[in-house]
Amino acid sequence: MSSPVRFGARLRPTFLTLTLAGLLLHASSAWAVDPFVLKDIRVEGLQRTDPGTVFASLPFRIGDTYNDEKGAAALRALFATGLFKDVKINIDGSSVVVIIDERPIIANVTYVGLKEFDNEALTKSLKDVGIGEGKPFDKALADRAEQELKRQYLTRSLYGAEVTTTITPIERNRVNVSFNVTEGEPARIKDIRIVGNKVFSESTLLGLFEQTTSGWLTWYTKTDRYSRAKLNADLETLGSYYRNRGYLEFAVTSTQVTISPDKQNISIAITVSEGQPYTVTGVKLEGDYLGREDEFKHLIKLKPGQSYNGELVVQTTRAFTDYYGGFGYAFARADSRPEIDRANAQAVITLVGEPNRRVYVRKVIISGNTRTRDEVIRREFRQFESAWYDGEKIKASQKRVERLGYFKEKEVNIETQEVPGAPDQVDLVLTVVENPTGSISVGAGYSSYTKLSFQGSLRQDNVFGSGHYLGVDISTARTGRVFQVSTVDPYFTVDGVSRSIEAFYRTNKPYNTLGDPFEFITQGGALRFGVPYSEDDTVFFGIGYEQTKITTTRGLPNSYFLYRQQFGEKSDSVPLTIGWSRDTRDSVITPTKGSFKRVNVELSPLGDARFGRANVQLQQYIDITNKISLGVNSELGWGFGLGGRPYPIFKHFYGGGLGSVRVFESGSLGPVDINGAYFGGNRRANINAELYLPVPGSGNDKSFRLFLFADAGNIWGPKDKITTDSIRASAGVGISWISPMGPLRLSYGTPIRKQPGDRIERFQFQVGTAF
Repeated sequence: MSSPVRFGARLRPTFLTLTLAGLLLHASSAWAVDPFVLKDIRVEGLQRTDPGTVFASLPFRIGDTYNDEKGAAALRALFATGLFKDVKINIDGSSVVVIIDERPIIANVTYVGLKEFDNEALTKSLKDVGIGEGKPFDKALADRAEQELKRQYLTRSLYGAEVTTTITPIERNRVNVSFNVTEGEPARIKDIRIVGNKVFSESTLLGLFEQTTSGWLTWYTKTDRYSRAKLNADLETLGSYYRNRGYLEFAVTSTQVTISPDKQNISIAITVSEGQPYTVTGVKLEGDYLGREDEFKHLIKLKPGQSYNGELVVQTTRAFTDYYGGFGYAFARADSRPEIDRANAQAVITLVGEPNRRVYVRKVIISGNTRTRDEVIRREFRQFESAWYDGEKIKASQKRVERLGYFKEKEVNIETQEVPGAPDQVDLVLTVVENPTGSISVGAGYSSYTKLSFQGSLRQDNVFGSGHYLGVDISTARTGRVFQVSTVDPYFTVDGVSRSIEAFYRTNKPYNTLGDPFEFITQGGALRFGVPYSEDDTVFFGIGYEQTKITTTRGLPNSYFLYRQQFGEKSDSVPLTIGWSRDTRDSVITPTKGSFKRVNVELSPLGDARFGRANVQLQQYIDITNKISLGVNSELGWGFGLGGRPYPIFKHFYGGGLGSVRVFESGSLGPVDINGAYFGGNRRANINAELYLPVPGSGNDKSFRLFLFADAGNIWGPKDKITTDSIRASAGVGISWISPMGPLRLSYGTPIRKQPGDRIERFQFQVGTAF
């Protein structure tokens, strides 16, 4: 029996160690083993690892010739699995004995003192780097995880955070890993100073920054926590502010960040060199413009005679690359080169364009969607696979995916990747971060008449990741109840024709000063289709059935009594609808620019109630500054009878409250019956204006904003004259917050124009509505 050969006693599984061991094996004939034919292979020391894992890693089998090179290769392969902390190979006659010392398995990973991070997310991220339940324990990986935790705390301004790792052995060669965290208090930005500025005041420049010193709202916004990445972004914003005003040579010459000895306060000092403002005296083109120089010239935003504006230069170069992209040039470049005359404070801008090569799209790759099906995203794409690259279609595709509402804003990104070995091909990689698409919306109001009222809805915009909508709306108040179920299939056909189905049951109890109970009940359903005929325009048409029942004559207002007496207790109608909408808003939830237009016409030529009804709505959003925007909403409604019949009283418009004229109670505007009942009218008009402002201390966070509002409008009956004196108006302030439950809006206002007897509700709130 030859002497046993032992490799790697307590050796770490590194290539260098195994290579040195192999060299020693060859260098010492005393340790060398003469080649022999293997008759048996035994494995000893296994507890949990499947023997097949070991045998699969060995570079030899029974019947093979064993030699030193194969032994060294076996050690390398076994250590490379990461399952073993020690491996030995002994030779017993014509047999090889592989002696294994397994690494312990991690039984449990726990965190003590963790507050800043979510446990589940942290567990997942550590598991990706090898620290997780059921994985082999490696002290080096545990140390790396500890350092990564500390680094993550630094990104949250927790400079005093301490992390220690405790390893506890337990039975069956397992260990528990515990990360003990002492987070401490985050370091706050105590002071930000800008030195060297002469043209603009320090307060003006600091107002551009996302990072701020501590304030009354920074507990929520956390903008007083230092971040190097955010500071760099603020410095870039500062530079853009100067360059957009002609200061072409503006530069940040130094940035000093100091932290107090107790690691609780941070001071930032920024030194700038403003330079002088420049006037553009000429704009020239250089490079290859595909023989379309005149078309590219029309894209130039900056004109001679203007002050230099960096933003206009960026817009121009971006427009150039986008225009190149429309012809298939995915890797086109457009740069600007200023020629400066410092003595005269003038500059000539040379635009250099290079189209590079033309390519087509091989594949569209989608990632990040854990719930939404690929097909739901792909059907929004206007750039097809195996087609020439088209920058405009790619931008349209990204916009359509964003507007689905299933993904976080600004988290829908498309990257272009070259295909190795195919210079004329690219892949498009779409990366998304999903949003919760289910919502619970609630609303409430209180007045001396209606007391407490509630509205609520359960909605799922992306049922099972299919892109279908399912909603259940419920509301209850003294003035009535609503129960409605609706569903929408946005791609009922492959061409994008949508189908919506709804069923509803509504009771309505209009205001009645007599106090006697009465109500009318409407039940029915509708089927509608939407046909898109452009990227922003859709035509709708459909048919429905409604039955309205006026339940009693006791306490019935005169207007309802007369209608019931003429047409009976029940009225059937078969409304046909047709409509059109155009949506160019940059966001459905927090729009800052663009518009939404809608026209809807409803006709019921059959049944007991024969009528026509038209609605027109226009929303316009204007981006005033980077932080301030204006939204205007206007609506007009008109109802009329058909076939010589009057317009049904139960199809009247109602006004007041959110979505109409705030401050006035919901449903309280319009004509009043002779016995004091509010019964709406057949004509409606209202306009709402909202000026959105950042909450002080929140930076440019559009999910939490203040707004000033002004509303005007009213409801008119068929015999009322529409005059300026009849207009009701209100104004006030509010808060808009994109909460986990949906958009939340709180408003408090005062009436500007009112009439005696108007019902006032100064405070109103609702979740899940706009305007």
